[in-house]
Amino acid sequence: MSDTLSPIDTAKFVAAKRAVGFVEDGMKLGLGTGSTAAWMVRLLAERVRNEGLRVTGVPTSTRTAELARQQGLRVMSLDEAKWLDLTIDGADEFDTELNLIKGGGGALLQEKIVATASDQMIVISDVSKQVDTLGAFPLPVEVIPFGWQTTKALVEETLVSMDVLGQYSTLRMNGDTPYFTDEGNHIIDLHLQRIGNARQLALILNQIPGVVENGLFVDICDVVVIGHGDGRVETRDINSGETTEDTVQFADSENIFADID
Repeated sequence: MSDTLSPIDTAKFVAAKRAVGFVEDGMKLGLGTGSTAAWMVRLLAERVRNEGLRVTGVPTSTRTAELARQQGLRVMSLDEAKWLDLTIDGADEFDTELNLIKGGGGALLQEKIVATASDQMIVISDVSKQVDTLGAFPLPVEVIPFGWQTTKALVEETLVSMDVLGQYSTLRMNGDTPYFTDEGNHIIDLHLQRIGNARQLALILNQIPGVVENGLFVDICDVVVIGHGDGRVETRDINSGETTEDTVQFADSENIFADID
């Protein structure tokens, strides 16, 4: 069945499957958003069906919530859960210190709230998302609609004094109209090319009036699971400093491919 997947989808699948192996009975889980996280939701539901695993998911977006319910997972809000054992989510970029850029799917605010309300965060990714220095992927900044052009100008003015290569920003669009997040906000994408000091930039961006949150996840991720197109999986733990590698098998997960477009 693995030969029906492209190498990139294979990498996403094996990373998601390896990460779901960290889930234990009775856990409250943050469920990420994006294509790799969608694999994770399906694989988690498979474990629930096959093993009788009892878990509760807190989705980071409306589309993840819909998928989780479709897969038969128990879902609740973060206010109901209060605190989580583990969050599993994807990333648009990660560096050697496991700092991340997230928000390409537009869910960065809920993703960051859920991740920081968890004992542990595991990021699932393919190897293409690994970088030496963050910034090639545009950095999403969520802003309120009121005065967004002023906020955008303030952000660009702030970037002049930051350790970044680019200072160009764009309003994210949905066709011919501005994109709206689940919270009714806009996203400004910063085309920075290279971010020299992610921690500093994250703190300063959030001080600008109109900015709700930014897509820099600094000191939040504990483990990254990196999938490869040949089925290999690399797991890096930032706390222990350990890196392990194994190969994920497809045979016992063939049934989840039936509803994948």
